[in-house]
Amino acid sequence: MPSNFVPSPRIRKSPYFDATIRYGATAFSVYNRTYLPFGYADPETEFWNIVRHVTLWDVAAQRIVEISGPDALAFTSLLTPRDLTTCAIGQCKYVLITNTDGGIVNDPVLLRLAEDRFWLSRADSDLLLWTQGIAVYAGLDVSVAEPDVAALQLQGPKSRAVMQDLLGGGDFPLAYFAMIETEIDGIPVVVSRTGWTAELGYEIYLRDSARADEIWGRIMAVGADHDIAPAGPSRIRRIEAGIYDYGVDIDATTNPFEAGLEWALHLDGDRDFVGKAALKRIAAEGVTRKMVGVEVGGAPLVYNGEPLPVMSAAGRIGTVTSCVYSPRLEKNIGYAMLPLADAELGTERTVESPDGPRALTVVEKPFFDPQKTLARKS
Repeated sequence: MPSNFVPSPRIRKSPYFDATIRYGATAFSVYNRTYLPFGYADPETEFWNIVRHVTLWDVAAQRIVEISGPDALAFTSLLTPRDLTTCAIGQCKYVLITNTDGGIVNDPVLLRLAEDRFWLSRADSDLLLWTQGIAVYAGLDVSVAEPDVAALQLQGPKSRAVMQDLLGGGDFPLAYFAMIETEIDGIPVVVSRTGWTAELGYEIYLRDSARADEIWGRIMAVGADHDIAPAGPSRIRRIEAGIYDYGVDIDATTNPFEAGLEWALHLDGDRDFVGKAALKRIAAEGVTRKMVGVEVGGAPLVYNGEPLPVMSAAGRIGTVTSCVYSPRLEKNIGYAMLPLADAELGTERTVESPDGPRALTVVEKPFFDPQKTLARKS
């Protein structure tokens, strides 16, 4: 165990915690009140392992919210601006959960397991309590709970080969953002073609946490022939891909239009949902700020542990929410929330970095593979 690790009974240990320690986890963050391994090797080594080979992540901190019952579809539709009427059983969708002001409460991946059962694989916020609170007053026949599920991510170009071996060989043609219920060596799992990298990848949702050590060991053993390595969530790869980190880049004070996520909204029609009136008003009135991609000049930057001020001649105008050096692109890349007047492509401003002012330029995002061809490839 890392020498500076101080456990707390208020923070949950993942079912994979002991395995991650054995495999060399050196740092942890806290996510959904659960310890999240955030480092085995240095971030650049883990990045290259992800984009060249395959990596295994403990993401049990993506604690699942399960919505079940006769009115599961109607209730889940009440939570999100995204139209779920076309979401088939066995399909996943990225969804936004919004509040009455149109702010983003969470941005989970939704999995539809059955006609009357949905999972929300949540980002870091109190989504379970939020959903249970809505259910109290919704007048619908649903149950909202946290099931015994512990997620792993298998990410990288060799992840399909590992999944094929885990499931007994042969083809594994799971489509992008599809899911199946299956078993790995008799261990019940849900496997989805999703992940936090925009590389080819899968999430494996273990349905019996008592077997966490067993499935971790099995995946690492099978993956040995494919250069597998344990890793933590890659800030470099997710920023390259244009993926936000909830609570860092977006939160309940951010609306989908500011974040460029209006593609996940369906505001027309009679269907009501929490935040619809506010989002329709914002759509009509417009926004005053926008999340943009930025490049930051100078030497390689370590990922920022706190927001960085963006400055113009008039003073502070906005914030860099995330920024990191991409060894593949050989530049510092990130996101900034800026006023519309400062959000045009090519706009040059200054960011106050830990080692002093640096040049900042507004650029297109995503920064790499914008069509997600790597994640979608058959």
